[in-house]
Amino acid sequence: MFGRKKEAPTAQDVVDQQAAEALARDTALGKGAPTPKRKAQEAARKRPLVPEDRKASKAAERAAVQEQRIKMRQALDTGDEKFLPLRDKGPQKRYARDYVDARFSLGEYLMFGALVFVIVSLLVPSTSEAMIYVLGGFWVMFLAVFVDVFILSRKLRKRLTEKFGEVERGTVWYGSMRSLQFRKLRLPKPLVKRGEFPA
Repeated sequence: MFGRKKEAPTAQDVVDQQAAEALARDTALGKGAPTPKRKAQEAARKRPLVPEDRKASKAAERAAVQEQRIKMRQALDTGDEKFLPLRDKGPQKRYARDYVDARFSLGEYLMFGALVFVIVSLLVPSTSEAMIYVLGGFWVMFLAVFVDVFILSRKLRKRLTEKFGEVERGTVWYGSMRSLQFRKLRLPKPLVKRGEFPA
């Protein structure tokens, strides 16, 4: 009761104890091979700063880049998450893609509408009364697309929140921009049919 207080262990005592525990663990499990010498480990890690055969090195590098591009291209067709570009990776981005691809979006046809408007505006004189209707029609279409994208972004945010909790930054914008692309030209390619909304 009135004896001396035990002294707190020093940092060296703690390190020694951890080393002893690690040694005991290794002995119990069995490493299966002797620990390599320091010289051997350093030699294995050493690589020349400039390769001896630069031509072969460049050719190998080009082949590796080409192979990576092929894998990425295939991933854009198949949706393979491992080789997709960084902007398309992640379960939330996949969900946003599937949700957008499952619905009909007015934005898909915005570019076609803009092209028709340009052609008609070249054919119709700018001073004629018909030009007012052409311009009015284009603005009505633009406003309809804007409303459609706004509704999509609200619904998509709600769905993402229900499924994942917190929505990753840029995911809703990613889905909204995808809805403005023509379905057949979207990359990664759509993997769901219209009406097949993700769960």
